Amino acid sequence: MRQSSRLPAFLPALAPAALLATMIVSLSACGAKAEDKQMPPPVVGVIIARTETVPLETELSGRTEASLVAEVRPQVSGIVLDRLFAEGSRVRAGQPLYQIDSRLYAASAAQARAALATAEATVEANRLKAERYRLLAAEGGVSKQDAADALATYNQSRAQVAASRAALQSSQVNLGFTRVTSPITGQIGRSSVTKGALVTASQADPLAKVQQLDPMFVNIQQSSNDFMSLRRSLQKGSLAPVGSIPVRIVLADGSAYPVEGRLNFADVDVAEGSGTVTLRATVPNPQGLLLPGLFVKARLAQASVPGGILIPQQAVTRTPRGDASVLLVNGKGEIEPRPVTADTAIGDKWLVTSGLKAGDKVVVDGLLKAKPGAKVKAVLATTPSASVAR
Repeated sequence: MRQSSRLPAFLPALAPAALLATMIVSLSACGAKAEDKQMPPPVVGVIIARTETVPLETELSGRTEASLVAEVRPQVSGIVLDRLFAEGSRVRAGQPLYQIDSRLYAASAAQARAALATAEATVEANRLKAERYRLLAAEGGVSKQDAADALATYNQSRAQVAASRAALQSSQVNLGFTRVTSPITGQIGRSSVTKGALVTASQADPLAKVQQLDPMFVNIQQSSNDFMSLRRSLQKGSLAPVGSIPVRIVLADGSAYPVEGRLNFADVDVAEGSGTVTLRATVPNPQGLLLPGLFVKARLAQASVPGGILIPQQAVTRTPRGDASVLLVNGKGEIEPRPVTADTAIGDKWLVTSGLKAGDKVVVDGLLKAKPGAKVKAVLATTPSASVAR
């Protein structure tokens, strides 16, 4: 028998279904390609770079010191009869602090007063005698030598009056020194003597110490290398000097002191042991929160960078060698990498001194979607850092 060449009866029935499936797959692939072509560009957040004068802030260690310090010492010797102040209180200039036994000095003053009265009585008698001898010498009644001697005696008595008057003033000054007063207005510490103690005019130990705490000095230590580098930069003109330099104080517990101070001067000497230069700031202390001898940190801006640009730190990427770069959105709406110089961190931002210009659009959000050369849609960033940078 001959084998039949006819196809099974069910195959013609399957042909239209296969053709339909093939058409559906083809249309699906075309639709996917069309959708890929119509996808919008990724959105990235940018900030607009702008130039500004950026102060260079430095944080240095320092120590507080009273603006005025007076050590109270006796200027006469004697027994302390009474202490006239409360330890730790505020005293005024001229306020009595101690009373020293004054009887001996009062007697000396009375004696000097009597000596002055005697000298004044003697000078009057000698004046009358010298006048009488002058007239007699003119008439030949006495010799000219006697008249000259009488005049000399009169002049000597006048000098004695002046000496007695000076002695009286000295004794009165010593009498006044028996009441020891405060030389300045300020806070007084503890007393080193008590009632009944013997004090002397030449003693080394002070009776007490008075300190003026408002304003307060803050002595700041800066490396001489940093100080000299700063001076060279100022002379070259790469940095601009700050006129009245503000100083902010940070206490040992990390809290910020609420009142801002001002930098006064820089010492001309470099400490041999530490190689540092001392800077001094004056800080108002109306509430007495700062005490002498506290260790603090001082934040100050000694110079500024004209034409600097601040950008958030997340916008800067670095190579293993430390080279910095940022991504920009150029005029064509494409991502463009740009090398920059960003060596100084200021808070949460980098200070860019070269590589950027005012008006550049710097990418700060959506960095993972920003590929060099890719088309993107740039919108102003809304992150806190970016809003500060804008």
